[in-house]
Amino acid sequence: METRKVLSSLCYFSIFFAGFLFPLIVYFVSGDEVTKAHAKKSLLSHLIPLIPTALMVFTILNDIFTMPDKISVTTIISLVLLLLTWCIVVVWNIIKGVKVLISE
Repeated sequence: METRKVLSSLCYFSIFFAGFLFPLIVYFVSGDEVTKAHAKKSLLSHLIPLIPTALMVFTILNDIFTMPDKISVTTIISLVLLLLTWCIVVVWNIIKGVKVLISE
């Protein structure tokens, strides 16, 4: 098995163990353009859930200050969207990691 494939695949699988740190290191350390491209794609996919997470934190803080004794519909919707986004990103990274690993 080629080191390039394993390293590129690990960039996608790093969502489980190193977040965006591993693809970032691989991007700057690797000299192979294919591995750099996979590291960049995986890094972007690891950063995608940060946007809904920030929006959800803002929504929850807004609800705490405006209605401290109730949970609003926007909080529930933002939580569902956040969980859905995380699930999609994790599944996408698994699929891409396996695809890179078994490709020829």
